[in-house]
Amino acid sequence: MNQLPASAKSVPATMGQTIYPEPYASQVKGRLKRKLGDYFGLTQFGVNLTHLSPGAVSALTHSHSKQDEFIFVLEGFPTLLLGAEEFQLSPGDCCGFKAGTGIAHQLVNRSSETVTYLEMGDRTPGDQVEYPNNDLKATQTINGAWILTHKDDRPY
Repeated sequence: MNQLPASAKSVPATMGQTIYPEPYASQVKGRLKRKLGDYFGLTQFGVNLTHLSPGAVSALTHSHSKQDEFIFVLEGFPTLLLGAEEFQLSPGDCCGFKAGTGIAHQLVNRSSETVTYLEMGDRTPGDQVEYPNNDLKATQTINGAWILTHKDDRPY
């Protein structure tokens, strides 16, 4: 945990790291994430500086039951998939995703340039994540760990 100011670029980054099992894990291989909130020991909410290479996605299309999310585009032109709609975003654009609505979302980089954005979310315990396009379900345990199963609750 750090309590001093830092350059975001100095925070360690992970490329393509995910809790998704295969065949889903490979879908985020072009995502580079710096967990700024974790770096500073934040426990109430998370903040990530995320870069998407051309062709990369932010995550599988998903919706949360309890945790709100927010994104702010810094560089590039990602496509936001929001429910059945698509929106072309530009630097300075933002969007919030209210928990419990069931409206799934995902960012896709369909451009030839890297996309950079901030993603923020609260860490409300007991969250469940639905992935409408995939046979995947995520359930958060009391200690904050995630359990990933098929939609019929079979383990991966």
